[in-house]
Amino acid sequence: MGVSVHDIGNTKKENDLKEIMMENINTSNKRHEAIAWGIGFVLIGILSLMPGNQNGMGFLGIGLILLGLNLARSLKHVPTNGFTTALGILASILGIVILLRPILNFPRFELEFFPLLLIVIGLYFLIPVSRRVKGA
Repeated sequence: MGVSVHDIGNTKKENDLKEIMMENINTSNKRHEAIAWGIGFVLIGILSLMPGNQNGMGFLGIGLILLGLNLARSLKHVPTNGFTTALGILASILGIVILLRPILNFPRFELEFFPLLLIVIGLYFLIPVSRRVKGA
């Protein structure tokens, strides 16, 4: 019941194959992220050129881009990102609410989005740190 040279060769081949697969996944993920960033910047640029307040379309568009990014990741068997999925859902809902506010007579409320976004991102980074401390 010893380990033969043949077994070691197979293990090396398996490791090489796994390494190639991880490189392909990373390359695919970077490509998807670059496409999402590009579409996001184009969307913001186009909406900035349009007259009037385009916040609803902006939020909805960014939300759909983030959800589309994770859908593309999932279809290519690349791990999805829970944070961008949650942010995509929130942005989409906010965009729909803003767009439908006049039709559904939602009360108007004002929240500064950028500070709220910074708080959410900060909490996202802090939560895993607290989990690591508990496990230590």
